[in-house]
Amino acid sequence: MATLTVATWNVNSIKIRQDGVADWLKTVAPDVVALQELKCETKAFPVAPFEDLGYNCAVHGQKSYNGVALLSKFPIEDVTTTLPGDGDDGQARYIEGVISLDGQALRIASIYLPNGNPVDSDKYAYKLVWMRRLKEHARAVLAHEEMLVLAGDYNVIPSERDVHDPEAWRGDALFTLETRRAFREIVHLGLTDALRACDDAEDRYTFWDYQGGAWPKNHGIRIDHLLLSPEAAARLTGCRIDRGRRGGEKPSDHVPVVAEFRI
Repeated sequence: MATLTVATWNVNSIKIRQDGVADWLKTVAPDVVALQELKCETKAFPVAPFEDLGYNCAVHGQKSYNGVALLSKFPIEDVTTTLPGDGDDGQARYIEGVISLDGQALRIASIYLPNGNPVDSDKYAYKLVWMRRLKEHARAVLAHEEMLVLAGDYNVIPSERDVHDPEAWRGDALFTLETRRAFREIVHLGLTDALRACDDAEDRYTFWDYQGGAWPKNHGIRIDHLLLSPEAAARLTGCRIDRGRRGGEKPSDHVPVVAEFRI
């Protein structure tokens, strides 16, 4: 039985993290990777080093901010860089593609959901509208009844067990009741949180701030998620957080989340 490995990672600038990402790809060799926060325009994405490692690249970039990509050992088809619901939204936060696997399809999206802070600003309103758009799109693609992975940095702390100090984050846009409610509405469409399907423990974080000694103190939060359709969840065999990448040279403040599926 073959295994498919799918990962998500907010790299926090691909130009700064290029060598580290390449090293990780050589070591872990995931089949499909969703990247976020590229911080470069599409044409400036370093395609060649990743193609040399055997990856096809689909990129939706933006100068200095945001940016998402899909890397795949298989051809990526039907690529779209638009999340429906707002034709005027120019922020590069969504890319979706289809990968054919032995007669079946894997639809995967790389998502960089808005941060939303401060909560009394237009940024928070944009975040909530963006989440509603994502919910409606997820509802539509779930109707295809295929393997679907909505991967990325959701900028959502789902519950108190996903943060080292809930009270410290209580008023943050990542942890308000409204944000968590909007996230649950997406999940309750029939999606499965891959990590929580495999690991129900506390102290499972994917982000540690650069400030205040957050990493050595393990003052983290879990905001990077792989949400799976029923068809994908039925094939899930494992999911883990690659914590070691946070302690490497020039680390991102996020680490990869890696899931495995039988195909």
